[in-house]
Amino acid sequence: MAMFDAEETRFLEAMSVLTYGNPFLPTRIEAEKAVLGSAFKPLQSVWNVRPDLDADTANVQRIGEKCEAMAPRLRARWTEASDQATPIEHEWYRDWATYVAYYRFHDRFLQLGQNPSGGREGQPAPFFPAFTRELHELLHPAHAFDTGPETNPVHLFACFYQVRRAFSHIFHFIVGGSMAAAKLRAAVWQSVFTHDMKRYRRSLFDRMHDISVLITGPSGTGKELVARAIAMSGYIPFDPKTQRFTATPENQFIALNPSALSPTLIEAELFGHRKGAYTGATADHRGWLEKAGARGTVFLDEIGELGAGIQVKLLRVLETRIFQRLGDTESRRFEGKFVAATHRDLSREIREGRFRSDFYYRICSDMIRTPSLREHLSENPDELNVLIAYLARRLLPDEEAHTLAEEVATWIDGNMPPSYPWPGNVRELDQCVRNILVRKHYAPAPLETHDTFFEDFAAGTLSAEAVLQRYCTTVYAMTGNYQETARRLRVDHRTVKAKIDPELLQRLRETS
Repeated sequence: MAMFDAEETRFLEAMSVLTYGNPFLPTRIEAEKAVLGSAFKPLQSVWNVRPDLDADTANVQRIGEKCEAMAPRLRARWTEASDQATPIEHEWYRDWATYVAYYRFHDRFLQLGQNPSGGREGQPAPFFPAFTRELHELLHPAHAFDTGPETNPVHLFACFYQVRRAFSHIFHFIVGGSMAAAKLRAAVWQSVFTHDMKRYRRSLFDRMHDISVLITGPSGTGKELVARAIAMSGYIPFDPKTQRFTATPENQFIALNPSALSPTLIEAELFGHRKGAYTGATADHRGWLEKAGARGTVFLDEIGELGAGIQVKLLRVLETRIFQRLGDTESRRFEGKFVAATHRDLSREIREGRFRSDFYYRICSDMIRTPSLREHLSENPDELNVLIAYLARRLLPDEEAHTLAEEVATWIDGNMPPSYPWPGNVRELDQCVRNILVRKHYAPAPLETHDTFFEDFAAGTLSAEAVLQRYCTTVYAMTGNYQETARRLRVDHRTVKAKIDPELLQRLRETS
């Protein structure tokens, strides 16, 4: 005999999906509908994509209220007959209790994320005893309140803090209401927790440093912001004796751009060095692989710029976790996570002998691609105003930012073609906002390098030959292969080869 009636079963099953689902995927919206029924409030856009979201949606509040309303009834059934429950009913009830425990302390977890104090000692959380009492009240005597990773209060407390931070960082670092932005947020969440959040909570929470992440995408699309969101959303253990978390998220991200340093300095920054290891090494120096510690993330931007020698050394570190400082023989251990980014086509770099394939396969355990601004705007042209408003808020207080955003949008509408492709992506848009703030004018690019293709295409002044040449060259720049380009365009590969524009191809590669 089932422990729960049909209504309770539907509710608990939907709550289980909601509790452990990716909040940026469509399954989250479907779970909310299943939980709330007719009380569900349709959103203006899918996947909870609101760049200005600082508080929960009405649906989240209603879910919490419904959970609390059903709590006495479900708790009574569980107290009376939990020993008769089936394994799936045990799982549903435990998932529901987990959500309720999180929701009851949601505001306090949110305050922790907004006030990341604590320094080296980590963030204090004095409400842990109250949390433990609530969790025990919900689960006892469920035969589920034990020291296992799924219900251990210390571990759950750390997981809840991580969930709150991850949601906040992903929303604040990855702004936009387009489908492309929504997919990117979902991909970053999955990079943090994997696709199976229950397995993550059971066994992967302390092992994700073994998964390297490679972020690809055009320049100016926010690859470092994605890396920062991943780094600051990692699991941080909680110490119940001191009632503090053992690390501070803001200290977990270490970034290095190899293109700005000489090979010797790159090695010194990564691995550290002994005094006298090279000219200018006047003292012992701890490198970033060492400074990262067990909870840190080392981020290498523009990894395609690394020389072969450093690629080999990093490959060994990622395979063995062991390294030495320059000029030293003592072995040290890299305990952190490795994240890399590039705007280059690494497949082409490998074919042309500039990037090692073994290193590539070591750094791409997980891959995320950041979309171009053109992709955002092709789905929703109004997204431009959303991003302008966001960039303006980074420069000015709210009231002034609103005025500046309107000024920028008006200037762009009156002075730039609707089809302008924004080759510099969000970084270029940011400079546009700043230029208009200072001079009320923006010059997109030098006249000799400005690409008029899209304006000419919209005006209907291009020949069919010019369009075909541009399309063949653009697709070839993405694939790097005549046969694959021909397959996609459904033409003979010899046609593709004949239509490639070498100068255009070079420009596309430089800005990709």
